Amino acid sequence: MDKPKIRIYLIEDQSMIRAAFRNMLSQKAQFEVVGDSGDAREGVAAIEQLRPDIVLLDITLPGLSGIDAIPMIRKVCPRTKVLMVTSHESENFVDQSLSAGAEGYLSKDSDPSELFLAVEAVFRGDPFVSPKVAAGLMSKYRTKDKDNAGVTSRISTLTPREREVFQLLALGKANKEVARDLEMSLGTAKKHRENLQRKLDCHSAAELARLAIREGLLST
Repeated sequence: MDKPKIRIYLIEDQSMIRAAFRNMLSQKAQFEVVGDSGDAREGVAAIEQLRPDIVLLDITLPGLSGIDAIPMIRKVCPRTKVLMVTSHESENFVDQSLSAGAEGYLSKDSDPSELFLAVEAVFRGDPFVSPKVAAGLMSKYRTKDKDNAGVTSRISTLTPREREVFQLLALGKANKEVARDLEMSLGTAKKHRENLQRKLDCHSAAELARLAIREGLLST
């Protein structure tokens, strides 16, 4: 009797890359791509309905980053595994992704065969970090100045809700639009904005946007 296929959902905003992933995975009999999206929120809604085994998830996405989408995926489909597939290879992004609940982290610069290995490993329940990313992490840990050991990204201090508000503000949305999009009161949206400006030391939408781009949460 044939083994059940590993059901995969793709969240990647670049349509050509998304099509390339779909094509590569479809060539393997053990994989079935059940859907894809270029938007994280749309993807989460589809995942709730389709209940795939694995989600391949980029980090820099419009409106909501992949890192911030992980808890949402966990909420709507706890058994679905998350494999980050991204061009970001820094320690900060790996730490944030794995802390948020991702089971694997793969560089887009990896060999295609590594994608198949990563999917199979994560499906089995084994953590996977691509050798290219792992090598970079080891190099940074070896050379890291002890005086900087406690330095963390300002973004990492935010709550999941604050990160959502931050990303919408960085897109230039007004308090009223943030309140509508996140289904909160206008007063709550204003309070979140004040807290973010204080925490991030950013006092305009332009400053928030620059920080979001630097942190890889907003594409240019």
